[in-house]
Amino acid sequence: MSCILNIETSTSVCSVAASQDGQTIFVKEDLQGPSHAVSLGVFVDEALSFIDSHAIPLDAVAVSCGPGSYTGLRIGVSMAKGVCYGRNIPLIGIPTLEVLSVPVLLYHDLPENALLCPMIDARRMEVYAAVYDRRLQVKRAVAADIVDENSYLEFLNEQPVYFFGNGADKCREQITHPNAHFIDNIHPLAKMMFPLAEKAVADEDYKDVAYFEPFYLKEFVASMPKNFFNFLIFNL
Repeated sequence: MSCILNIETSTSVCSVAASQDGQTIFVKEDLQGPSHAVSLGVFVDEALSFIDSHAIPLDAVAVSCGPGSYTGLRIGVSMAKGVCYGRNIPLIGIPTLEVLSVPVLLYHDLPENALLCPMIDARRMEVYAAVYDRRLQVKRAVAADIVDENSYLEFLNEQPVYFFGNGADKCREQITHPNAHFIDNIHPLAKMMFPLAEKAVADEDYKDVAYFEPFYLKEFVASMPKNFFNFLIFNL
């Protein structure tokens, strides 16, 4: 087992946790954000101080790598890289939608044939979503979905599907199939990353610290209004 620093900043929630031997030993969370630029550095410094004061060797840093908020992901990955460079330790990237799924798998009683559909709000009626089985095997890859009454029918017609995350609430009125179930108050949190991070360590699934980038899904440039670039051109 390893000591891993876990960082999660993909949504408005900012959280940092340290895990050792499969157990969480330090947690700091701010659910009132977004305040990543203010909170993350403080949380990471406190986590590292805790680890060092207990003479625990830090083996790796895991960061939730998207999809999600462009700014949040950029801040989180930058911080993770800084710690990895400073301590000469490897970097782990954990898909955010898998992080979202961990508390559902751990703390909710699901039928054997259940499918999981974590959702992150992408504004309007769009969500970033994927479909997994209970082993987190991908049944449908991550995509930006515009949700309507026909969304996910290929799965809903066959088996129960559980929707959760901050994108799921706005989909309740559109997804009314009898096999659709919604779970409230599920957030991507650093303290839920450790099972996935431990697996990455066991598999030696590390990222290149110099070149690793978050999975934004949609390019930042494409999402910006045209008048934003006009403003830049005439004001720089």
